[in-house]
Amino acid sequence: MTHDAIELDTDQHHAAAMLGKLVDRRGRPIKRHRGIYLCGRPGRGKTMLMDRFFAEVDSQRKLRYHFHQFFAELHRAVYRSGSLDKALDALLGNARLVCFDEFHVHDIGDAMLIARLLDDLFARRIVLVVTSNYPPRQLLPNPLFHDRFVPTIERIVDHLDVVSVDGPTDYRTIGSPAGSGFASGHYLVAGESGSATGCSVADAVGVDVPVGARTIRARHVRDDVITIDFTALCATATSAADYVALAQRFRHWIIREVPLLREVPADWAMRFVNVIDVLYNSDRALTLVAAAPPAELLDGVRGVPDMDRIASRLCELTQADSLQFG
Repeated sequence: MTHDAIELDTDQHHAAAMLGKLVDRRGRPIKRHRGIYLCGRPGRGKTMLMDRFFAEVDSQRKLRYHFHQFFAELHRAVYRSGSLDKALDALLGNARLVCFDEFHVHDIGDAMLIARLLDDLFARRIVLVVTSNYPPRQLLPNPLFHDRFVPTIERIVDHLDVVSVDGPTDYRTIGSPAGSGFASGHYLVAGESGSATGCSVADAVGVDVPVGARTIRARHVRDDVITIDFTALCATATSAADYVALAQRFRHWIIREVPLLREVPADWAMRFVNVIDVLYNSDRALTLVAAAPPAELLDGVRGVPDMDRIASRLCELTQADSLQFG
């Protein structure tokens, strides 16, 4: 497998070489091979390396999931079948390679489900590749629950080679011409009135958008564009699975009135992290209207993981002084 089309840094070169060992000369997954656990700080190229590897694997028996996406599908499959084992059978099928992007464990409930998932993957001898901002030993860092997850961490280390992708550069901060999808979005700082300079004030009557068994109150819905306030999206009992479902329907999001995250409850800030993760992975255009520039918006948040990853991702949005929208 070749990676000559882009210039790789030292860590990326090593990781690409390790990924190359997972396939034979024809690009087919090698059975019963140890998998790869790519870890490092945000913006270091982990997802890029995994996606290039995945695209070059010559097999129909391969699956690639973002972790939020997989869990949303897993919960739906469990609901339909009434069984976790049947749900995993339905999702994994006869796969020989599974790639998970943004593997993380913050919640003890998720941890127990992840333990079952990994046991199933390892028992099937599926080649597993994951990306994570966390080395295995730092998964589920909460001291109240970490010891309960240690046996699963040991199984991860036993089955996967841990490879650092943690070069000195966060490539998202370098700056590049606006692209498509998420990278085509804008970041606007609100004025004193609460609306971004130059933006028309949206009709506050709103519309209820069904998501599963609940509804979310949006300001506007037009074709594949949704305009919604931060509180309507993050101050209610929404989940990552809800954001996945909405991202499948709406290709352009306008999230307004985003406050300083240190001034809101931790669960609101955690939902915001999940929203940004889902929109980034789904490559949905995002216009964000916030109370302050990204560094100040995220500064001082306590008890909420992954803020550094969100800061890195917001760097891809074009910083704008004004933008007209309804």
